[in-house]
Amino acid sequence: MQLRRAPQIHTTLRSALSVIMLVLVVFVATSTAPRAQIGSERYASIVIDGATGQVISAVDPDEARRPASLTKVMTAFLIFDAVSAGRARWSDEVVFSATAAAAPPSKLGLRAGGRMTLEQALLAIITKSANDVAVAIAEHFADSEPAFARLMTLKARQLGMRDTVFRNASGLPNPGQVTTARDMATLGRRMIIDHPTYYSYFATDRFAFRGKVHHNHNSRILSGYEGADGIKTGYIRDSGFNLIASAVRDGRRIIAVVFGGSSGPERDRHMVALLDDAFGTPGRAMAARPGISLVSRANASVPTAGTADRAAMRGAERQATRGRSGPATDWTVQVGAYSTRNQALSAAREAERSIGIARAETEVAPTRGRRGTLFRAQVTNLTAAEAREACADRKKRKQPCLTIAPSREAASTRTRG
Repeated sequence: MQLRRAPQIHTTLRSALSVIMLVLVVFVATSTAPRAQIGSERYASIVIDGATGQVISAVDPDEARRPASLTKVMTAFLIFDAVSAGRARWSDEVVFSATAAAAPPSKLGLRAGGRMTLEQALLAIITKSANDVAVAIAEHFADSEPAFARLMTLKARQLGMRDTVFRNASGLPNPGQVTTARDMATLGRRMIIDHPTYYSYFATDRFAFRGKVHHNHNSRILSGYEGADGIKTGYIRDSGFNLIASAVRDGRRIIAVVFGGSSGPERDRHMVALLDDAFGTPGRAMAARPGISLVSRANASVPTAGTADRAAMRGAERQATRGRSGPATDWTVQVGAYSTRNQALSAAREAERSIGIARAETEVAPTRGRRGTLFRAQVTNLTAAEAREACADRKKRKQPCLTIAPSREAASTRTRG
């Protein structure tokens, strides 16, 4: 009887072992959440120590990604700079142009001529992530959104964000607007270091405007993760669901960035796993805490400025990004010719980031030859010295580069990248 039952025992044993192995596989898969599981080629992440900036973990931290509404963190940074320097007041009025009013959602929906205070505008971009308000802020400070975006890029370079280029203040899709997980972590850390008081705005859980309450898109982390105190979510189709988050436990601050989530909840779960892994204290996640509501400082005592801020920023924009005072910025460098426009655009963007000059712009110049159309990858808006220095640096690294003087550059037919 025992011999007859042996095959059944072996079969039962094999089945039991299979179940055990399956359980172990599931356990391992679910216990390694900090690994790059949540996205596709859009995924990237980095976790840093807030005090030292030391990298704790990272996956593709220097790969180009779309910032989406993480862009608004830099928009807020420039607001804080202006208020701190006395060039702006929280009670200043931000007026909506037709361009601002026409921005696509997410938006507040003010019509052209609509008004709100600068503090209200700040809260609208932090909580609602309102694109129309971001455009209005840009125009308030620099007359146009492209001019303000150049200031944003200049600030990025000053903060050490070497691979970020801003083309707008909202994060709406733009082929030239790129960043990296490392740069966004740098921005989050510098926000806390440079503007520790104003950083608390990013903990606002809701914002009421004209009778309507707007809840922070980052509410799941803010209200549910122990120690979380900011900062911003983002989403466009090309980027997936992004997040910069910061939390403090036992006096230690961790800042983390995630790009490429397929949904907001998935991104947030992954962020929790990354933060818990960095703190080394799993099981304390998602503890409830009271939300933070805005206490308006619009009438607080702050330095006065009037229109001085706009004049100062326009002056900075002219000097720092367009070269209107100083050497002419009408030189171009060409870093290769490619069979497709996308290849040329990618090469030009990489060269622009490497050159690291805020006013520099990416362009693609098609040219017809015997073998068909080629696309020349170019970086424009440089001084003669900058163009020569850029090419000298590239040639040292055995990379193609050609300086193009204004007369030659003007003769070419180009399309903006």
